[in-house]
Amino acid sequence: MIFSLPRTARATSTIAVAAAVLLLSACGGSDNQNAGFFPLPPAGSNPGQTTPPPAESAPPVQVAFMPDIHFHDVYANFKDGSFPGVFNQKSGRNATIRLMHAQMTSTRLFNENYFAFITALDDAVARGVKLIALPGDFSDDGQPVHMRGLKKVLDDYANKHGIQFFAAPGNHDPNKPLERAGGKADYLGIDPATNRVGAPQPIYSRGGNGDCAASNYSGEWAKVNSSYCTEEVKEQGYAGITEALDQHGLMPKAGYRYFETPYSSYSYQNYDFAKAKEQAAWSKRSFEICAQGAGGTYKKDGYTFCHDVPDTSYLVEPVEGLWLVGIDANVYVPTGTGPNDFNGSGDAGYNKMLTHKPHVIAWLKDVVARGKKQGKQVVAFSHFPMSEFFNGASDDIIALLGAGKMQMVRRPAEDVTKALADTGLQVHVGGHMHFNDTAVRNYDDGHGLVNIQAPSMAAYVPAYKLLTFKDATHIDVQTVRLDNVAHFDELFDLYREEHRFFTDFPGRLPGGSNGVLWDKTVLDAKSYGEFSTRYMSELVRLRLLNDDWRCEMRELVKSPIYGSDLLVLSQLQTKVTLKQLGNTGNRGLLSSAFFSCLGDAGGDGSAQQAAYAKDYADAEARARALAGANGLRLEDFNQWKAIDLAGDFVRLANAGDLAFTDIPADRARQYKLIAQALEGTHTALALNGSQQVMNDNPAHAVFQARFKPLMQILLKLARGAPTQHFVIDLQTNKLTDMTSAPAPF
Repeated sequence: MIFSLPRTARATSTIAVAAAVLLLSACGGSDNQNAGFFPLPPAGSNPGQTTPPPAESAPPVQVAFMPDIHFHDVYANFKDGSFPGVFNQKSGRNATIRLMHAQMTSTRLFNENYFAFITALDDAVARGVKLIALPGDFSDDGQPVHMRGLKKVLDDYANKHGIQFFAAPGNHDPNKPLERAGGKADYLGIDPATNRVGAPQPIYSRGGNGDCAASNYSGEWAKVNSSYCTEEVKEQGYAGITEALDQHGLMPKAGYRYFETPYSSYSYQNYDFAKAKEQAAWSKRSFEICAQGAGGTYKKDGYTFCHDVPDTSYLVEPVEGLWLVGIDANVYVPTGTGPNDFNGSGDAGYNKMLTHKPHVIAWLKDVVARGKKQGKQVVAFSHFPMSEFFNGASDDIIALLGAGKMQMVRRPAEDVTKALADTGLQVHVGGHMHFNDTAVRNYDDGHGLVNIQAPSMAAYVPAYKLLTFKDATHIDVQTVRLDNVAHFDELFDLYREEHRFFTDFPGRLPGGSNGVLWDKTVLDAKSYGEFSTRYMSELVRLRLLNDDWRCEMRELVKSPIYGSDLLVLSQLQTKVTLKQLGNTGNRGLLSSAFFSCLGDAGGDGSAQQAAYAKDYADAEARARALAGANGLRLEDFNQWKAIDLAGDFVRLANAGDLAFTDIPADRARQYKLIAQALEGTHTALALNGSQQVMNDNPAHAVFQARFKPLMQILLKLARGAPTQHFVIDLQTNKLTDMTSAPAPF
């Protein structure tokens, strides 16, 4: 069946067409009375027209996917009257926001994403989109005060615009299966000693921190020392979150054509709303999970710490012919017998789904088979990726940076991806990574899977995915950027106060003496897109280089080195060791922090200024000639620094071809030349037992050995499958790129 939206309510017939002709009219048999799902009536006759106009075809079905919104109500009302917020002169309201420092050191924004979400919803409304999926992390830890704000937004758009939302939980909603204490130390508050805006404000629920210990207060809330203690910020488990969103996909509604869960016993043919509602009760949607694997019928002898936990997976047919499968891919592996003795689900994903929730995978396979038999379009969404998300560069990244870096623990194993493709599922939309990526897998047995990683509007690049079901075999996928967001700078004056506060009181900065203040020029951004770009630069500087990069690589790019210096280093050949270089003139522009990364091998540490200067001059001549042979000048490489290369590497990893707009074409061309130059080098590094680079390596070795694979990875990240706008052919499992702009890489 090829489907589209119904033309009129209660249509009683379908339109017959030849097999080779696309069905442009609507399928019949609908009982959906929601006017928001109906196309506009045919236009009236033109003057002088003697025959009726042809019937207007219904528009194709569209579904927007908006994962990882991490909704935080920036003007929340703490209903117990506890935290009043901080007055925002620009809006005239009290802001309940996190510090800018918290944002600049996190992989997600907490505040501006509120405005981005509203903009995304308004954009969807303007496009006529009626179906919006939320693939997890729709909250930021499921706090009641913010869940109320999210519910209000969803309810408003559902009531005013006829939008149907379909939520699937992520690892932040909930953090653990059951309710637990929560809170944050870094809300933006007012310093009681100076009465200045910008101080960190701790807000915790009972038991969330030392101040809010149950023994310290007995009422609904209290101010204990510097902390607000309120149940408004507890981390709700499944119970609270599902109660808030039960009308947004998690429970059946009368307007749905079909709804089931892995625990339903009825069929499509005998579907009854009342029965569906009864069987979808949360008390009936749980399964047994053990530390070693799945319980229930899968349980093996010796399994321990077995618990019954909820599962919110569901299948819904919101419009005729479309089956949306919302998979609850949270896997909380038990660690003990206590009610919340579980690991978090953030690093589990589908690797653990296969071992600990195989019944959901079996159900998915059955759903896909039934859907195809009935002529339905089956698309699944969940919070976690179903495939590798670095364009085949994951193993290279592990080899260069080490296991566990760049969130590699979240990569599904290839045999897991194959098992998911074996369910027959062809299209999945995931989140979690805050990445924009498309991965295509085709297997010899004929199975194929397209995993679409939808980006987060709370990160770089802010965007959402829009899928248009053109016909039975083609899905159009667009990435809708959110560069222009109304009110994105509404809180900036408060951040300026924060920056001044930490400038005057650096010891109050989170991290204390080790804390590094964020760069206030991020507030010069003229759009949300520019703000996200500047945010990413700060995140790289303040956190990601420290978290993911080897010490010598991190400090090399943080040294005062320009692109021209990198091209010269690619050509350098010298016998001067790093230890000798450390005692030579300007140290090759490398910082003291770089040399502190090295292990001491002893030996000659004598200065070799003349020898290094000669070798460097020879390398510079070769670099200049290489640039000239490629139509460039060495001076052209002085438009960027090594730290910019690090930032662009992360941008490409996060955003794929969406990052091209933030990487000048000239710089991309220069990156390619440096990669080409390094390709011809074959330098090995001497390491100690702790894998620390030794200072008896020749001075050129670190850059050439470490940055040769880095540049190869960068090019892989830039040359993946299309992500901005493409069409999926379900018959061939191939993509057609619909963009026309040439790629800079």
